[in-house]
Amino acid sequence: MTHFIFVRHGQTDWNRENRFRGRLDIPLNDVGKAQARRVGEHLAQTPLAAIYASPVSRTMVTAEFIAHPHNLSVMPRAELYDLDYGNWQGKTPSEIEPTQYALWLREPARVKFPGGESLSDVRARLVKLVAELSATHEDETVVLVSHDLVGKILICALLNADSNSIHRVQQDNACINRFSVENGNYVLRALNETSHLKMP
Repeated sequence: MTHFIFVRHGQTDWNRENRFRGRLDIPLNDVGKAQARRVGEHLAQTPLAAIYASPVSRTMVTAEFIAHPHNLSVMPRAELYDLDYGNWQGKTPSEIEPTQYALWLREPARVKFPGGESLSDVRARLVKLVAELSATHEDETVVLVSHDLVGKILICALLNADSNSIHRVQQDNACINRFSVENGNYVLRALNETSHLKMP
């Protein structure tokens, strides 16, 4: 069995503005850094074998707060990149062509972002990564630090749910999700934990 802890990065200014971030390197704001510190404190006593992160600053910095108490180095993995939104990146929903945005809300699995990728592309790379790390880290706990949409797709994959269900999955900034893999079978153990952010 391999145990996984999936963490969404802390808050950025673009999260507050509801802009599509994607592959753009948007840094954590002060709230996001404080949230990342809380995640690190919360997981400080959890034995961790490795920490992998999407290779942008908002995820790498969040991961470094987790890694520091364990004297681990954060390993960037391209499979954990956010969905490539193509020419939607940097835009708010009101700036997207209305028909396209309506399809995104109704049937997101049908959307292929102009100049970007699809949900099926992201799902395929995530499932492959989890299988690889399960084999590498048998009987260990590893952390994955990534993005909102990546977390939603991953949860759908774990539950064998259609990717059109992503909008029914909540992933708050700096939330924690827990799942395990045993003989290729997924077990979701915790979803969107945020109690650590409310501790005094």
